[in-house]
Amino acid sequence: MDLWGVVALGLGTAVGVSIFSAIAPAAAIAGPGMLLSVLIAALPMYLIAVSYAYLGSALPVSGASFAWPARFLHPAVGFFIAWARIVANMGAIVVLALVLVRYGSMLVPLPTKPTMFAVMVLVLAANWFGIDVAARVQKILLSAMLVLFAVFVVWGGATEVSLDRLQPLMPEGWNGVIAAAPLLMGLFFGIEAATEAGAEVSNSRRNIPLGIALSIGSATVLYLAVGFVALGLLGGPALAASEAPILDAARVFMGPLAVPVIALAAVLSIGKSLNAIFAMFSRSLFAMGEAGVLPAALGRVHPRWRTPHVALLAVFAIGCVGLFLPMELTFLFLAVNIPNLLKYASICLSAARVAGHHPELHAQAGFRPPAARMRVMAIAGALCALALIAVGFEADWRPYALLGGWLAVGVVYYLVKQRGR
Repeated sequence: MDLWGVVALGLGTAVGVSIFSAIAPAAAIAGPGMLLSVLIAALPMYLIAVSYAYLGSALPVSGASFAWPARFLHPAVGFFIAWARIVANMGAIVVLALVLVRYGSMLVPLPTKPTMFAVMVLVLAANWFGIDVAARVQKILLSAMLVLFAVFVVWGGATEVSLDRLQPLMPEGWNGVIAAAPLLMGLFFGIEAATEAGAEVSNSRRNIPLGIALSIGSATVLYLAVGFVALGLLGGPALAASEAPILDAARVFMGPLAVPVIALAAVLSIGKSLNAIFAMFSRSLFAMGEAGVLPAALGRVHPRWRTPHVALLAVFAIGCVGLFLPMELTFLFLAVNIPNLLKYASICLSAARVAGHHPELHAQAGFRPPAARMRVMAIAGALCALALIAVGFEADWRPYALLGGWLAVGVVYYLVKQRGR
């Protein structure tokens, strides 16, 4: 992947289903104050992105979310972070496929679960033939999506937006603004996507940190612009009650044209995020198979296409199992967000460890803040991620119970595997 492949993978992963669905439950909790919630959710992600840029430029590897914690914290930490992310990625695949089908059904009537299955088959095919093919698909989908979002922001912002609809700004006070932040963290998840395929990035010590910076900056501007226009068109209560908030906002100024335009934007946006999830998740499973903590077959590479084909098939199978999860978005979002926040905390702690104890790696990083400053930012990022995990419990306790049960299974598996060794 080149620099724009890194940006397409990062920005393309982040700008996906959340912008089409998470803003409604966030508006229900915080009202128009959800714009402040976006900024609160963005701040820890900026700190976390610094850690990813630093490690990605110092030690680019495949399956970074497993490899870095396993090396710099403890092998068990790397295992349990990657184990928890199996639930997160299953939930992410289901969310993406579900919302994609819902928007696609606005154009053509579609059976939900059979179409979700068909979408996963197509994404598997796109990733089967190499990361360069997957990256080209990302660039095409991302470019088309950005054009459609620009139409929404410029046209809607120039015609029907009213600042009166943003009043009161914080109907639930700061408690509501803070409580909505964990739901909106998902807006930025995947910014770091290219680090999972770090060994497949050209000039990685430059392109990974620069690509992450371009991705997260662009995503923040896009979310604030789209959220502001949607609130200015509908107002907080109407936005909170909407099942398709961006579509309902577009109807205000586009009329009948809104359905095909926004449905197409959603399909493009969510399709590229699903494409990137397959690329990222398969590299994580590949790294775990190569390290021997999961079956060794996952570490195989296709002899012709040079892709982790067994890991890709495993991702596809996990997505199929996810079709049996509850099709409830708040539950699914938290099931995705909690393991990802644990992953981010572990990556930040790994960055702090490298900055403090591995001067040879620090010296070779392409993005290299002073070691002491890097440690402070990394520890701050870890604390923010852990705090957001605690705050999210107020929204729904069930994903926490699901994750606890899954981690208990992981403990048994890990102990049996260690005893076998």
